Amino acid sequence: MRANQLYAPTLRESPAEAELISHKLMFRAGFIRKAAGGIYSYLPLGWRTMKKIMQIIREEMDAKGGQEIMMPITQPAELWKESGRWAVYGDEMMRLKDRHGREFALGPTHEEMITTLIRDEVRSYKQLPLMLYQIQNKYRDEIRPRFGLMRSREFVMKDLYSFDRDVEGMNISYQKMYDAYSKIFERCGLKFRAVEADNGAIGGGHSHEFTVLAPNGESSIAYCENCNFAASDEKAELKIIQAAPEELKPLEKVKTPACHTIELVKNFLNVPIEKTIKAVAFMDDQERLILAFVRGDHEVNEIKVINSVENANHLYMAGDKLIENAGTVAGFMSPIGISNAIIVVDQSVMMMSNAVAGANEIDAHFINVTPKRDFDAEKIIISDIRMVQEGDPCPHCGAKLKMTRGIEVGQVFTLGKKYSEALNAKFLDEDGTNKYFEMGCYGIGVGRTMAAAIEQNNDADGIIWNRAIAPFEVVIVPVNAKDDKQLAFAEEIYNELQKSGVDVLLDDRKERAGVKFKDCDLIGYPLRVTISPKTLDSGNVEVKVRRSGEFFNFDRENCVKNILELLETL
Repeated sequence: MRANQLYAPTLRESPAEAELISHKLMFRAGFIRKAAGGIYSYLPLGWRTMKKIMQIIREEMDAKGGQEIMMPITQPAELWKESGRWAVYGDEMMRLKDRHGREFALGPTHEEMITTLIRDEVRSYKQLPLMLYQIQNKYRDEIRPRFGLMRSREFVMKDLYSFDRDVEGMNISYQKMYDAYSKIFERCGLKFRAVEADNGAIGGGHSHEFTVLAPNGESSIAYCENCNFAASDEKAELKIIQAAPEELKPLEKVKTPACHTIELVKNFLNVPIEKTIKAVAFMDDQERLILAFVRGDHEVNEIKVINSVENANHLYMAGDKLIENAGTVAGFMSPIGISNAIIVVDQSVMMMSNAVAGANEIDAHFINVTPKRDFDAEKIIISDIRMVQEGDPCPHCGAKLKMTRGIEVGQVFTLGKKYSEALNAKFLDEDGTNKYFEMGCYGIGVGRTMAAAIEQNNDADGIIWNRAIAPFEVVIVPVNAKDDKQLAFAEEIYNELQKSGVDVLLDDRKERAGVKFKDCDLIGYPLRVTISPKTLDSGNVEVKVRRSGEFFNFDRENCVKNILELLETL
């Protein structure tokens, strides 16, 4: 490819709306352009990288027995209603009607579509196991699309679905995909961790998120350096914190004027924060009041609350009227004497004694609260509902956990019979009985992977690509493309590298050398080959490694061989 023909409009300034470095650099380097909020066009350089990531994905999916298909983006509402997710999925689903008034969705995911496809086609255990995947656009109406390709409304995703005759087979398929994902992200040159995760709206059982480690990542990850435990903060299961035994005191109500926060309460009553009980009031999608209680030094994990309450799918902050109807008041809530509410209490709260909690009336708190004694066990749900914190004990080995940030680029799920039962998808097993398929699903965000690679690999000058996913592996820059001898020298090397299978760009633009060098660093080509007047005099070719900034001088006779060897190290 010649740069003179390449559509790569680079910018010197970042758009005002761009926050993350990947968003800024993809705009400046001419990879994407915004069409609407959360919707982008991929320009040639961006699409070249996307295609390289997709090719790596295809190779690893095929190596594990995956077969590529393509399903419709427009999905009939009947499928989603049959599975029960039409209402559950919420406002993120983009819905539309055709001219006849029939309802459809722009596919946010394809569990319903693939399950009905297999239900109608696969009859026997002899056709199993089966793994089918596609790479296509997905649509989710994010309430606040931001960060470029990190959180967009239209995005490219690979989704594979596995169908097995039993749980053992499903777990084998899961491990195949886990291994394939590890290989994919290794080949993309990414530093990542596979962390235990929540299944969310997909449902099902076991799940891992593949998370690229990056300081600006939207995910918070807890990990243990003493063992292999790692989990998202939404999923991390925590050990119960046992309080030191102490003599129990009688429950007592005290006045706490204007003490409507934990900080004010602990200061007014002069108690440690870990002796207080914090309340958070939610309303779910059925307009039920859910009161969640954790220790004062902990935070409530909304995902865990949803998973603890039957038929709760989404949580919203509760209004004062809903709280008052339950017989309590915001800022002074406790499970003691509450009605008309679902009460969820963190398991560590139940280990407390002589603690402080709201008295369900303004300007009053209970002291000497011992939950095992004072809470009505029949009216509460006891569960792990708190957020993990740095220093918490590892649930596997007990060592102190550490926290880091990351970007989710892929997730693998075991679904079990969730969708096969809902959609009545069965096969005839060897013993002559009809059984439901055991399923798994496995997704990779292709655009998110590109963005995550940039977040992890950049400097003040621009992007630093791994060779495998760079839009071009090598760029050849004649300092003065108007000089016929420089250009001819550059074209010789260009042609030789092309014949050797290298993805190479010849920057034959009639621009100043400084402009071309800045573009090379901004776009992030792994190797830059410079042809200058010195090259013509000495026959030596200057090669710069983008990642390290190292310079090499190769003689003309061996330069292509040396460039190929250098590429192998990147």
